[in-house]
Amino acid sequence: MRIAYFTETFLPQIDGIVFILTHLFDYLKENGHESIAFAPLGTLDTYASTKIFHQTSLRMPFYPERRLATPLARVEKKVLDFQPDLIHLVSPTSLGVAGFRVALKHSIPLVASYHADLSGFARRLKIGVLSEPIYRFFRYVHNKADLTLVPSEFTRQQLAAKDFHRLSIWPSGVDLQLFSPAKRSEAWRTRLSEGHNEEVLITFVSRLSREKRADMLLPIACELTGVRLAIVGDGPDRGRLERLFAGTPTHFAGYLRGEELAAAFAAGDLFVFTGAEETFGNVVLEAMASGLPVIAPDSGGVVNLVSHGETGFLFPSENNSEMTRLAAQLAADPQLAKRMGRAGRARAENYGWEDIFTKLIDDYNGVLRIHR
Repeated sequence: MRIAYFTETFLPQIDGIVFILTHLFDYLKENGHESIAFAPLGTLDTYASTKIFHQTSLRMPFYPERRLATPLARVEKKVLDFQPDLIHLVSPTSLGVAGFRVALKHSIPLVASYHADLSGFARRLKIGVLSEPIYRFFRYVHNKADLTLVPSEFTRQQLAAKDFHRLSIWPSGVDLQLFSPAKRSEAWRTRLSEGHNEEVLITFVSRLSREKRADMLLPIACELTGVRLAIVGDGPDRGRLERLFAGTPTHFAGYLRGEELAAAFAAGDLFVFTGAEETFGNVVLEAMASGLPVIAPDSGGVVNLVSHGETGFLFPSENNSEMTRLAAQLAADPQLAKRMGRAGRARAENYGWEDIFTKLIDDYNGVLRIHR
């Protein structure tokens, strides 16, 4: 199969979309599929066997780490020269519109995937007046596609209620060999707890930006005794968070990947996540695969990963006190935490990458049959 991808973000930017695409491009190479990708200006001309066409882009003034490519990008000739069987728009907002136009003009089968709740982010950032216009834009684009892929049942229901059509669930996956309880080491526990190995280590892994709400963790760091907090990740909110948590038993580990990230997950005793507008929750799945119980908000795609009382706890998404209480409960009951961690690992084993991408290719083939 020949697929042309349009993505609003790619390496060196690191986020959930890039995480999925890099695994996907590896899979396509290993299974004999051919692909190209259009992305904002970056550093790689090829990833796996996928050629990357970089488009002129500008840094976003309120998000300097991200570049935005124009929807007027001249991509038509490159797409037609490649002769794709289908076009896949990955979270289309700007550059994806260029691919959208080519697909409709030349009647190329079109798949779009929805990965970010930008409408929810707008409400969170107190610009809720943009929420409905954002939905209207996405509804128009996605309803012109032959199929819209969504990462969770929560998101499928959310979009169906907004009159999005032809929705299919395509979740993210996890490397079950990399993220494993077997990666637990005292050396990493010492590093993240700053030498306090005997205390309960609570971990948080995320991109550090305001919408992830890492500041909600402050009561855990300030109020719970015998507990250490490790915040793993980087981003535009890191400086503010380091000032906010100064003087608390909190270690900022910075951005980690690969074996280091797996070891950081496995070193913890429990995982707390605070993002309330996640469409899936990659780090939640990685924590579960690492054998950790998870405490997360009762909103967004994480509700389809965490079973309350079985693999962890869900708290009312705006209730900081309840989140802290649940963290204290698990910290005080290591047997319950370990039992939930084992259940989480068993649940994560349903999300191996091979199964995730086999399902995607099945969806692609279904689109080709329907389009013909």
